[in-house]
This record gives sequence, structure tokens and C-alpha cells, in this order.
Amino acid sequence: MQTITHDTQLAAVDLGSNSFRLEIGRVVDGQILRVDYLKEAVRQGGDLDEERNLKPAAFERGLKCLARFGERLKGFAPEHVRAVATQTLREAANSAEFIKQAQKVLGYPIEIISGVEEARLIYQGVSRMLPQSDEKRLVIDIGGRSTEFILGQHFTANVTESLRLGSVGWSQKYFADGQLSERNFERAEIAAESIIDMIASRYNGRWEVAYGASGTVGAVADVLAGSGFSANKIERSQLEWLKQTLIKAKTPDRLNMEGLKDDRRAVIGGGLAILTAVFDTLNIESMLVANGALRHGVLYDILSPADATEDLRSASIARLCKQFGVELEHAQNVSKVALHFYDAMQACDTQKPLLQWAALCHEIGWAISHTDCNKHGAYILDNTELMGFAQSELHTISLLVLGHQGKLRKLPADFDNQDLVCQLMALRLAVIFCHSRRLPVLKHLQLAHEKQQFTLTLPAQWVSQHPQTHYLLEEECQLWQKLGWQLEAHYD
Repeated sequence: MQTITHDTQLAAVDLGSNSFRLEIGRVVDGQILRVDYLKEAVRQGGDLDEERNLKPAAFERGLKCLARFGERLKGFAPEHVRAVATQTLREAANSAEFIKQAQKVLGYPIEIISGVEEARLIYQGVSRMLPQSDEKRLVIDIGGRSTEFILGQHFTANVTESLRLGSVGWSQKYFADGQLSERNFERAEIAAESIIDMIASRYNGRWEVAYGASGTVGAVADVLAGSGFSANKIERSQLEWLKQTLIKAKTPDRLNMEGLKDDRRAVIGGGLAILTAVFDTLNIESMLVANGALRHGVLYDILSPADATEDLRSASIARLCKQFGVELEHAQNVSKVALHFYDAMQACDTQKPLLQWAALCHEIGWAISHTDCNKHGAYILDNTELMGFAQSELHTISLLVLGHQGKLRKLPADFDNQDLVCQLMALRLAVIFCHSRRLPVLKHLQLAHEKQQFTLTLPAQWVSQHPQTHYLLEEECQLWQKLGWQLEAHYD
């Protein structure tokens, strides 16, 4: 592990719906100064087919761009690079295949992050590049297929939302005829307002200064600045002026405005409609244009201590458990026993936190029904958004929760993955030993692991004292045997 010191270079790769970006910065006195910035308009957000697959052309454009980024990143330590993918790859049915190939050409792992994690990182980037103050901030980022809303103060994001409305998607849906007409704008604005209305009560009246980050806000600000308006502030009246200007042009190809980049021309209509709806629904009169963006937040996240990120994820799990009424003492007992078994197997330390979080929330499905609670819990985890987590991490936790009880043969897991099997074994045994909702004596529970063999050693008198647990263990041994793994219990 290479530590981050003065002059260390860090890199963030942002796989956005409209553009892919690479930001390289140098650490100087706790700040990150730009070294290099690459941007390519890959436009994947507009190239999903009817089955929500990335079309071959978009697939190829993305890989070629990342190959070029990969060349620039040669020599960077893996822990100094973080690549994140957003809404288009959250939606795409073939995103797993794209990510698999993309990681090969980039040379580094790529995380598909959740909407609220994207929002947190956006706020991190914006707040780090603003003068420090006590102001309560509203930050908006309108991307190609999603819009993030954040309430924050100082460096902390307090309220985060991510809605599925973006400049690419809205332009395709409400300006599909290629006309920048009054009617199309009206329909697009009303549709956006109806979605933003669902979250408006959480935001209205709770901020002092509104900021717009990257994407559509930056594009609109550039056009307004090219037309003689302020370069760093957008007024509600200016949005109306810009809309009327677009309507007069009638079609995107006839737009000839200073500051309007070619990659924004086709999506300016949808983006402007959403921005107008944001202003009207959240009662914004003016918005300051922020310099920070998602990629800057990613850089500062690399710079922050690893335990700070872990604390954030632990806090997210704690809130989830509270939301679904988890019995905390029992969940903590299961977590202690699971970690005890996992440590005994000397398994991969980097996977240990995922096991801990899975143990803590293994019963969240009880809020729906005790029957099939593992299935309900897994569904919740696969369909929730928690700050600090990549989607792949949440899916692993979901898989562990799904597999904490019941038959193993139906579990959609890779049983050739030793780390995953060790996690499953540790969690399932912990649930068995805590079935009476009491913490067992850990020193009496010894577990050894070698290849596909697990050996559990217990005191000789243990069987007579715990007949129900003994029965559950016998059943567990049979379940693992059907998969070609061996779990044996010895009594000394």
C-alpha cells in the first residue's frame, strides 16, 4: 500500500451518461491541484435500446475512450485511482459486461455507484472548492440521465436524493420530434415538476444559498455568459429568456449561440426544462455556478482516511437497521460471532466489513414478514441506496443476507469463491449459534478451514447442553455436503 504524501498524484475517472472524464490532481498541503483533465463526449445515455442495453456503438465508444484514459494512467498505484460509473450504467441491462471489458482497457476497477453516493461525492467536490462558511447549501447537479439534490453544510451532505431525470433522457422523450417548441417545453417542465414535487418538502426552506454543479448548469451558464449575462450566477428570468431564444431557433441544429458546445446542442432543451422545473419547484430565484463536481469529490474521497469512509458506511447501515426496526442487541451478537468465525478461518481482511454489515442487517426483512425474511432483506438491500457504498458492495451484502438461512443450492452465488464461501459459512454458523438470541461463549467455538473442508470443534459436554443448536448444525452439515463442501463438528 503506497501512502499519500505531498506531491502524490491522484486520479478520478467519471463515467457519466453524456461524457467520460479523467481528472488528475496533485496533493499539496491537503488540497488537490489539477495536473491534467481529459473529457470525451461518449453519449452513452442516449444509446440504450428498447431492452435497456447499451447499443454496440455506445459500448465501443466507451471502451475506446477508457483505453485512452488507461494509457494516461499507466504507472499510477491502484489505490491512487478511483473510477465510478453513474446513471446510464446503473440502468443498462448489459452494464456488467461493459464494466468487465472496461476494467481491462482502463487497467483499474470501476464501481457503479448508487444515486445517493453520487450525490454525496458531488457535494464533497463542490464544498471543497467553495470558500468555507456556515451557510446552509442546496447543491443541484443535472446530468444526462439523473439529477442529484443535496442539502449540506461545511463538508457534510445532510440530505441527498437522486431522481431519474436528466438532459439526455428528457430531450429524447419530450423533444423527440427535434422541435424546440413552446408545447414541448411545457410538457417537459410539467413532467419534471411532478417528479421533483415528491422530494420538495425535504428541501424547501432548509437552505440559504443554491449552487449548481457541472452538467446542464455549467452548459446553461456558459451560454448565458456568452450572451452577456453573469458568468457565475443564473437568475430565474434568464432561464425564461434562454427558453424563448431556443424556441425562436426552432431546432437544435439552428442554434448559433456563443458558449454552446456541440456535445450540448442536442440536449440543451431537456436540460433547460429540468433546470426551470428545479427553480420553480424549489422556489429558487438565483443559483451560483460551482466549480466542483463529482470527479473532485472522488479525488478528495481518495485523500480522506480509509476509516472515515468505513465510518460513513457503518452509519448508513445503522440508519437502515433503525429504519427497519432491527433488534440491535441480537444483530450485534450475530456480528460478533460471525467475525469470530471469519477471523478463525484467516480469510481476506478486505471482505470482513461486508460480513459485519451483512450480520447487522440480516433481519431487516422481518419488517415485511418473518417468512422468507432473508429474501425480503436481500430485496431491500438490492433496491436501496446507501451513502458510501458501491452497488457491487451492496449486492454482496444482499447475497449474504439472502444466504444467511435456508437452502444453499438455490443461492445465486459463486461457490468457487473462497472468500465468499467463508463469509457465508461464518454468517450461517453465527445465526445458528445465536438462534436463542443470546451470545454464546466464543472461546468454546473453534473453526478451522482448509480448502473445501471446515472443521468445527466444540466442548464434549456441549451437545447435551445445546440439543437444538446441535440439531441445526447437523442439518447445516448436510446442506454444505450437497455443494461439495465439508462441514464437520468435532467434540473434545
